[in-house]
Amino acid sequence: MRKKLHIKKGDTVVVIAGDSKGQQGKVLEVLVEKQKAIVEGVNMMSKHTKPNAKSPQGGIIKREAPIQVSNLMLIDPASGKPTKVGRKLNDKNKLVRFAKKSGEEIK
Repeated sequence: MRKKLHIKKGDTVVVIAGDSKGQQGKVLEVLVEKQKAIVEGVNMMSKHTKPNAKSPQGGIIKREAPIQVSNLMLIDPASGKPTKVGRKLNDKNKLVRFAKKSGEEIK
């Protein structure tokens, strides 16, 4: 069974635990099966690469590593502070996510 996550691609999140604690970024990709997400500019790692067609020089490339979804918290669109996420039916009877701090719907 696939568990629903509180974040989606394109959300702005803040890291609440780990080495990157306090950093903010945009979610680039969500790995649902592994319960992880890749966040822009957060949890950077060095990857050593051999020369190939894509990078003829080779060398060390900095890139984002996946981070556990439980260590991420969504940024409230109204206040800009971290918030929990809830789900409710809107007036069109569609299930939408909302910020629990402000009650505002998350697009």
